[in-house]
Amino acid sequence: MARIGFIGLGNMGGPMAANLVKAGHEVLGFDLAAPVLKAAEESGVKPASHASQAVKEAAVVITMLPQGKHVLTAWTDILQSTAQGTLVIDCSTIDVESSRRAHEMAKAAGCLSLDAPVSGGTGGASAGTLTFMAGGSEEAFAQARPILEAMGKKIVHCGEAGAGQAAKICNNMILGISMVGVCEAFALAEKLGLSHQALFDVASTSSGQCWSINTYCPVPGPVPTSPANNDYKPGFAAALMLKDLRLSQEAALASGASTPLGAQAAQLYAIFEKLGNGGRDFSAIIEMFREKA
Repeated sequence: MARIGFIGLGNMGGPMAANLVKAGHEVLGFDLAAPVLKAAEESGVKPASHASQAVKEAAVVITMLPQGKHVLTAWTDILQSTAQGTLVIDCSTIDVESSRRAHEMAKAAGCLSLDAPVSGGTGGASAGTLTFMAGGSEEAFAQARPILEAMGKKIVHCGEAGAGQAAKICNNMILGISMVGVCEAFALAEKLGLSHQALFDVASTSSGQCWSINTYCPVPGPVPTSPANNDYKPGFAAALMLKDLRLSQEAALASGASTPLGAQAAQLYAIFEKLGNGGRDFSAIIEMFREKA
């Protein structure tokens, strides 16, 4: 079993680190928020007083942080305390350019690196069923795979440095667009007098089927485990969906790609967040369409 330093123990990082402990790894963790660090300690993570202490003598270092600037700051710090050959994995969702810069920093420090953002939300993090989208060398991926398998059920090597972030951004742009479409359809069905169950029974088994309907239906009833049945408690917060959609638009602008539906979805979620819904599940945007109607 490995000695792992884990930086960032929030809603996603905390349960991910806990699953590493359950798998038999020795996990030293650090987070700026004392209550978060305390909660991680209760799950078996050994608390560190600062990031450099968490990663010292670790064979593997994992970061799970909000933005690219946080990852670059953290890696600047921790790479000064890691030995050459250490595997450094970033599981944050950040912009591709920052991810590639982090890889360059790791290479300069003599470390292997992987960008491995996740899909599956807080439920997947707790259950250990996350999907990891990895970018980096074959050697780094091979070393990381058994570590990632302790936290997820599907591990995909997407390509070289930054490819994991590229896959995550594209995937979540699809998700944001599809959820908007599903919410519009259910709002229309309500106006037409069609029941939620009737639309679900048709769409979930025909050409309209998608994850946003079949697994995460935005209305209560048809899928009992969806956040719609729990007053839209996340799940996947609308603010995080907006973050990912904005990342997709930054990437589209930088690469010259045309993503008009992605841009529209980003605008809609920006309005939804501005109305005070950033902390609610992203599927709650159906309420905004009802209000507009």
